Amino acid sequence: MNIYVINGPNINLLGTREPEIYGKETLESISKKCIEIASKDGHDVTFMQSNYEGEIVDWIQNAITKKVDAIIINAAAYTHTSIAIH
Repeated sequence: MNIYVINGPNINLLGTREPEIYGKETLESISKKCIEIASKDGHDVTFMQSNYEGEIVDWIQNAITKKVDAIIINAAAYTHTSIAIH
């Protein structure tokens, strides 16, 4: 499977922004772990993060033309505010 993992605003600050609440693990370390685990099962994972709603919408739409099998999305603040991502 070809999988996109798309992360929304401020997720790039994991590990540094309020680590007592969000933990000390960074998005980079989470990305590496997910890619490693998925590759053992023959899956290709592409991690993305943007603070810009339009860029996230573009990635979702591009997944169709690139024949991505699955999207895992943590839209962060856009979970509550973005009609376009929904």
